[in-house]
Amino acid sequence: MTTSLETAWELAKQRFAAVGVDVEAALQQLDRLPVSMHCWQGDDVAGFENPEGALSGGIQATGNYPGKARNAAELRSDLERALSLIPGPKRLNLHAIYLESEQPVARDKIKPEHFKNWVEWAKTNKLGLDFNPSCFSHPLSADGFTLSHANDEIRQFWIDHVKASRKVSAYFGEQLGTPSVMNIWIPDGMKDITVDRLAPRQRLVAALDEAMSEKLNPQHHIDAVESKLFGIGAESYTVGSNEFYFGYATSRQTALCLDAGHFHPTEVISDKISSAMLYVPRLLLHVSRPVRWDSDHVVLLDDETQAIASEIIRHDLFDRVHIGLDFFDASINRIAAWVIGTRNMKKALLRALLEPTETLRQLELEGDYTARLALLEEQKSLPWAAVWEMYCQRNDTPVDAQWLKTVRTYEKDVLSQRA
Repeated sequence: MTTSLETAWELAKQRFAAVGVDVEAALQQLDRLPVSMHCWQGDDVAGFENPEGALSGGIQATGNYPGKARNAAELRSDLERALSLIPGPKRLNLHAIYLESEQPVARDKIKPEHFKNWVEWAKTNKLGLDFNPSCFSHPLSADGFTLSHANDEIRQFWIDHVKASRKVSAYFGEQLGTPSVMNIWIPDGMKDITVDRLAPRQRLVAALDEAMSEKLNPQHHIDAVESKLFGIGAESYTVGSNEFYFGYATSRQTALCLDAGHFHPTEVISDKISSAMLYVPRLLLHVSRPVRWDSDHVVLLDDETQAIASEIIRHDLFDRVHIGLDFFDASINRIAAWVIGTRNMKKALLRALLEPTETLRQLELEGDYTARLALLEEQKSLPWAAVWEMYCQRNDTPVDAQWLKTVRTYEKDVLSQRA
């Protein structure tokens, strides 16, 4: 007996075929686009290095929803629940503060062995891993400077932390057979009027060069650098600005990370992708939702998320753009936040794959902007949701909000038992 989903799927294939879109090809391409989920949504960016979990350096998770993960085992359990509700390929993005060790480990002394449980877990769950040095929430970052610090010994500590992190990242790639993208973000800056803006940036260039001086196998490890407009306590001056890191990534040919919340409120990263791709070998995207600024809200299926996905698909950037998420909301169920945000990113990618791009590009080339606008608007009403539901069914995940029942059950049985 034909189900309503199968009927909707057949009709959707016909509708998209009428505008020149092969739906099966779109789904095959979607299976080439993993989204890297961020571990820090599950515990409010506390990590397991410091039992107090105090945040600093322009990072703040707000809310007090019960049931956050208190250790790596709980975090992995929560991640497994979220991953089971999201169709298609995924990755996991780890910060250095999520290491596991029976004894305290200084950040400049972290080693691959401190992440072996994560690697074995990733193998079991068929995931790639990405990585980040954690240059915040530490006594040596308390004055607002790390890799650009004027104190040689403090700066060297953070250089050594990045060096150690690169080895962890390369270990991930070697063990899992897929390159780990390691992103460097630092909170360095000043709260008020800054007299010398040049010297910290000179120190940062030299520090980054030293930290990344060892050549690592690109099949295992990819370096990325991330800019920011400002941070808490660094409202007037951010050392690692967009101009700084765009120049650094271009001159050193590293990957450039564009975070959706790290620019002026009226700026969007979707407009920056095509320009950056002319000069850097790879992009890392941190898809987030700024509300007035970098408040890291759960990703919606909104215009900017769709525009980011469309830029990737329209320009065939599948192998040069790495898609990651970066939000942390402690006011709602943390597993639901992962599921909502990641499913929305994948929906945006699917919608972009279902766009009749070649037809639209030809109309634009011919100067028929009337038809271009008409088709852009009409294709929004095509039955993409039926394609998404079939994709979910094929991946044995809920096709609609039924996933919330699973999350609620897990909340009752597991999360509510946590103090």
